[in-house]
Amino acid sequence: MKRLSIFIVGIMVAVVAMSRTFDMKQLGADAKGINSCTELINRTIEKAALEGGGTIYFPAGTYLTATIHMKSNITLYLESGAVLRFSDKFEDYLPFVTLRWEGTVMKSLSPLIYAHSADNVTISGRGTLDGNGLKWWLWEFDTRKVIKENGGKLPALDKLQQMWVDANKDLEISDYYKPSLERRMFRPPFIQFYECTNILIENVKIINSPFWTINPAFCDNVTIHGVTINNPSSDPKGPNTDGINPSSCRNVRISDCLISVGDDCITIKSGRDADGRKYGKACENITITNCIMLSGHGGVVIGSEMSGGVKRVAISNCVFDGTNAGIRLKASRGRGGVVEDIRVDNIVMKNIQGDAFIFDLFYDRLSKVEPVSERTPIFRNIHLSNVTGNDIKRIGYIKRIEEMPVSELSFSNMNIVAEQGFKAETATDIQFNNVSFTVDEGPSFDFRQCNGIFLNDVRSKKPIDNQPVVNIEKDVENVNIIHCDSTQIMRK
Repeated sequence: MKRLSIFIVGIMVAVVAMSRTFDMKQLGADAKGINSCTELINRTIEKAALEGGGTIYFPAGTYLTATIHMKSNITLYLESGAVLRFSDKFEDYLPFVTLRWEGTVMKSLSPLIYAHSADNVTISGRGTLDGNGLKWWLWEFDTRKVIKENGGKLPALDKLQQMWVDANKDLEISDYYKPSLERRMFRPPFIQFYECTNILIENVKIINSPFWTINPAFCDNVTIHGVTINNPSSDPKGPNTDGINPSSCRNVRISDCLISVGDDCITIKSGRDADGRKYGKACENITITNCIMLSGHGGVVIGSEMSGGVKRVAISNCVFDGTNAGIRLKASRGRGGVVEDIRVDNIVMKNIQGDAFIFDLFYDRLSKVEPVSERTPIFRNIHLSNVTGNDIKRIGYIKRIEEMPVSELSFSNMNIVAEQGFKAETATDIQFNNVSFTVDEGPSFDFRQCNGIFLNDVRSKKPIDNQPVVNIEKDVENVNIIHCDSTQIMRK
């Protein structure tokens, strides 16, 4: 009798478990990708949420949909061979929702997959999410052209642009950002979970995003694992199709991902200018490991929208092969925010078309010196080690703002071969330990307007005749050099 009771309980548990898996094909979804499944998908999510949660299951096939609004305790599961192909009709992403777009909170078209204030949200499986982004990209190119040809203004507003204006009358934006917002209608992120907790995105392949691909905002406990992201970088290029962009999120783990996109591969952000400082929420406790970055503007980037701050980031065991830059930190006057406690370790770079390392506080080249205030961005306590690279255009640079030098930056155990070397301008407390920078032209290390430079065993494997390996301008103070060949160092 006891065994029979256990058996009956087991059947009941199995039935309950099965009842919470919703097979979309069995429920009537068109698996040939002809008829839209949007209403059915969202209605099923609502039903599952009312029952306490469940799995929205897509067997092999192609399913046409527009925006999907996730709820707490919902899993979107795509079987191998399943493709969710999203509509390219802009009106399908109405009504407007609250989201953060390029670091500014606004009302705009819904992300393709969206949730607000949800808990325990999952996207999983071996299937494909196809953003069908071509029409969005062409709209972007055409709109930019129209604005440029009309002196930086739109000559007229269409229906969606006017809707955006009406919905965002009180939006506070900086002068620097106004040209970007002149479009008045904005391509949505592919996936944005807004003010959510316990997020898991794993194993799926994501292609052709209209805009940023995975973009959680104001979220806590985010895991992104084993995801492949492929947005075209040419013919045509998917503009601004970043891979993974956590914005003002806490406790984020990104691992074992393969990313090839039309902009930055992984970017850590926390809001733009006054709007970002108003929320004042840092992106913090971030780990990025075991990822491969191919096409993209940067491998791992912090900024430029970082007004809420970026803190405690560990980047390790990654390969950058073909990106424009490797590690890139960027900000500008007016942005504010502190980027600090950053560790980069065990990185291999190849075919970097620009700079391996960028630390740029002067991203807005038109800005002028101003008193230090909440508008002043800060980069400090950043340490990079165990980096190997070759076939690189430039090793990199530190770019000034006079009122706030980059500080507490170290490079250790590096072996990099490039066409040009590393330039540091307006920085303090910069250390190089056991670093080999071998270049084809110019000095390997070039310091200007710096204070507190420590060089320990820095060298070039192939010094250039009549050219110093280390060039130190006369406006550099407090230089400590040990274990270096003095004949390879020049101070002007």
